[in-house]
Amino acid sequence: MSYQLHRGDALTVMKTLPDESVDAVITDPPYSSDGPTSRDAPGKSATSSGVHDPKTFPGEKRDHLVWLTELLTEAYRASTEHSVAMIFSDWRQKPDISEALRMAGWTWQGTIPWIKAASQPRKGGFEQSADFITWGVKGTLDTRRDLYLPGHFTATHPGKDQDHTTQEPLEVMQQLVQICPAGGTVLDPFTGTGSTGVAALREGRRFLGIELNPHYADIAEQRLRAELTQHDFVLAGPEA
Repeated sequence: MSYQLHRGDALTVMKTLPDESVDAVITDPPYSSDGPTSRDAPGKSATSSGVHDPKTFPGEKRDHLVWLTELLTEAYRASTEHSVAMIFSDWRQKPDISEALRMAGWTWQGTIPWIKAASQPRKGGFEQSADFITWGVKGTLDTRRDLYLPGHFTATHPGKDQDHTTQEPLEVMQQLVQICPAGGTVLDPFTGTGSTGVAALREGRRFLGIELNPHYADIAEQRLRAELTQHDFVLAGPEA
């Protein structure tokens, strides 16, 4: 297997991708939690202390629906028929993501809850114990595959071992990347520290990542290279 990691703006890089060159899109985009409208705030915290730092998530001040629709439109163009797009969010962005998928051409398939064993209580209300994976397909699902994946996941963040405050657990990501056919290419336009890529390589898929933040791109590069070295895969290498 192999990977490519582009350093730069997700939308700018995605416009350069060839048509029908990826087989699945799995990503956790910035939530635009400091966006221009009241529905965008409050949102994703950028530090473990809960203090939001927009510098950690470049481009936070934007109209989330418009921006995400444009990005998912490019992802649709770059995806093969039957490709699946899976977008992580919390409850705030879930309606926008469903609408953006439809507006970009994807056939909306529903929402997969990710239940967290360690979650945030809410005084006077219900515990915030879940994030969500909204998913859609280009055209129709490939029912020729003998594939049956869970409708929900239960896992916690990596905790003290995580390199990013919103890093997903590998046990979840390794199941999600199976939506991509074996040997196919998984695209993550917001690679972060590379968990999607590591999971893709472990499950026999190629990986195409994009990351704007140099700090996280460096960590992702290290993790992806280490995964390739461990399994003796082919190194496609980073992209500037």
